[in-house]
Amino acid sequence: MAKNLTSTVGGYAELLQLLKERIRKAQIRASLSANRELVLLYWQIGRDIIVRQAAAGWGAKVIDRLAVDLRREFPEMKGFSSRNLMFMRGFAEAFPEEPIVKQFVSQMQDEKQAHCRICPARYPKTHRRFWI
Repeated sequence: MAKNLTSTVGGYAELLQLLKERIRKAQIRASLSANRELVLLYWQIGRDIIVRQAAAGWGAKVIDRLAVDLRREFPEMKGFSSRNLMFMRGFAEAFPEEPIVKQFVSQMQDEKQAHCRICPARYPKTHRRFWI
């Protein structure tokens, strides 16, 4: 019956195509918006870890504890492992000024730029690279 409807209603195929394209574009915009917010959140988490470690003399074990507690509080979210928290810390260390990070985040324009990855902290600062 659906085939009969599409062949008898003039312009149906065009409308369907238009709606599918609009939905896909909205999905991409929503994904980009969420990813922009997450990149900024990850930078803020990294910055907060750096500030607290410097002010309170916290060691690396605090990151392990934060990972456990954050995963317990947000079990549906991924990305709060000790390793990822160290990446967040490295991200904030490499880009210490929030306006630079906000500018970077605002320039993410397509799904290929929707994530950021930092090389592990074992590399010297001068050799770390960021991919967008």
